[in-house]
Amino acid sequence: MDVLFIEDDTIETMKLQRTVSKLQLKHRITETKNGEEALEVLKSGAKLPDIILLDLNMPRMSGIEFLKVLKADETFKYLPTIVLTTSENRADLLECYRIGIAGYVIKPLKYEDYEEKLKKVFQYWEVNELVKA
Repeated sequence: MDVLFIEDDTIETMKLQRTVSKLQLKHRITETKNGEEALEVLKSGAKLPDIILLDLNMPRMSGIEFLKVLKADETFKYLPTIVLTTSENRADLLECYRIGIAGYVIKPLKYEDYEEKLKKVFQYWEVNELVKA
């Protein structure tokens, strides 16, 4: 799968890279540090990602602001977007689902728990028919 990973925290990016490597996943990960960079990647004409992993709390353009732009675009609105965040704020959760996300995953503190959650996310999207379409 082609994955667009939108995350401003270097440690979180390293955790994802470590998880993908440890699980021996062959997914191609494109990393961006904020929503503006992610939109540039999407509009660059490169192959669209199969899924987007999105942090909510970012500088310049928050995850929710990014989602609003993404879901308003005819080309990008069907890209499955999974929020990967520390925010347990119910208002954030409900707003993200209202806008049109495919999932909301809370980043656990322990690395082992993070790895297990990411493994399940990737396993689900590897067999999902939308990604194959």
